[in-house]
Order: sequence, then C-alpha cells, then structure tokens
Amino acid sequence: MPPKPKITREMIIDAAVEVIRKQGFENINARALAEHLQCSTQPVMYHFSTMEELKQAAYDKVDHLHTEYLLRVSDETDPMLGIGLNYIRFAVEEPNLFRFLFQSGYVKEKNLFEMVEAEEVMPILQVLQGELEMDIHKTKEIFLIVAMFVHGYASIIANNHLAFDEKTAAYYLKQSFIGAVAAYKQEENR
Repeated sequence: MPPKPKITREMIIDAAVEVIRKQGFENINARALAEHLQCSTQPVMYHFSTMEELKQAAYDKVDHLHTEYLLRVSDETDPMLGIGLNYIRFAVEEPNLFRFLFQSGYVKEKNLFEMVEAEEVMPILQVLQGELEMDIHKTKEIFLIVAMFVHGYASIIANNHLAFDEKTAAYYLKQSFIGAVAAYKQEENR
C-alpha cells in the first residue's frame, strides 16, 4: 500500500483560499478543509494551532493574489484606469475573496492612512507615481480619493451581484481621477 501524501502548510492555505472562493470565509473550518484535501482534520490542526491563525495565513495569501491581480495592466492601458478597473473586476470575478479581504475584519491596518502605507500597496503607488509625475505624498493623497470611489463601486457589485458595465466604470473612474488631481492642484495653489 503506497504511503498517503503528506499535507503541507501551504496545501492547507491553498485549500482555505479555495473554500473561501467557493463558499465564503464564514465556512472556513477544519472539517471543510479536511474534506477539500480529502484527509482527516489532524493535518490542519497540526500546522495551525487555531483557526484564526489559519484564516490570517489565508488572508495574507489572498492579499498577495489581489495585489498581483491589480498590477496585471497592459502597456497600452493607462495604469490608473487599469488598476482601478482590475480592482472592480476582482470584486466581480472573486466576490467571496473580495469580501474576505475587505469585509471580514482580518485587515491589519486600523485606518485608511495605515492602509496606504501598507507594503502591499507600494507597487501600486509606484506605478501611479510614475504616471502622475508627483512625489509620493501627493500620489498617496490622490490614490486615497480614487480608492474610495473604486472600493465603493466594487463593494456594491460584490455584495449585490450587480451587473458590471466596464465602459460606465471606466468613465466614472476617469472622472474620479481627473477630479482628484484637479482638487489636489487647486488646494496646492491656495
């Protein structure tokens, strides 16, 4: 009889992400993961002393996947528009992962200013800074304004299963960006 395959910590995290993707973060438990991995609950409990520890590891993995997803912007696309539309698309394509990231209570930061300082946001800010040709402080200010619009739109879609109209989203995203830059420049001139 061949030995049973060894269940690794990474396999359990990946299984957690899949369970969240299909069933929502509310359904993460040792039994659901064991069923997904076709094993007993013992490997899950061996690698993670608590379900909270596992959920945090899954959160970190989904956060990384989300950042990679956002940065998949073609060279022909305006980076601000591309990243913003990808944010909304992620909510459309992965509503359970979106809700896990932003509505589950696992976010580490305590406010928007901490969020914009998060390590995961830096690659996005660097792309935007290059487009805006502004210092990082100004880039963060504009990012926050546009991020509030984009997050609101994405949340409405993820929570209500509304239809996604990319042309409409792109139009209002551009308007939000133009308005944020104009407001910041107007404030600077005072």
